[in-house]
Amino acid sequence: MAAKQPDQEFVEYIVKSLVNNPDDVVVDRTVDQMGVLVTVKVNPQDMGLLIGRSGSTAKAIRTLARIIGLRNNARVNLRIVEPEGSTHAAARGASEPKGVDEVVGELGI
Repeated sequence: MAAKQPDQEFVEYIVKSLVNNPDDVVVDRTVDQMGVLVTVKVNPQDMGLLIGRSGSTAKAIRTLARIIGLRNNARVNLRIVEPEGSTHAAARGASEPKGVDEVVGELGI
């Protein structure tokens, strides 16, 4: 197993400190021509804690990860993997758009 890089260690430390199930946190790191991609997977129950209100926590972690990357001459991006079974709209994919009735029902009209 390769040694963890500073950006990966930092993200893992922050995420594990935030969530209720730190043993379920998985942080992977890949490098390509676009830079470094740090991918985070957490327990489905911890997604709200990781993302934060209006995405503020996730945005802060992304900003800090980029700063760590700059100190190590790397462009770092953070990707949060949505767990299986999520009801979030992005998990639906392009093949399952919401219907008008479903949207109206969600609005309570």
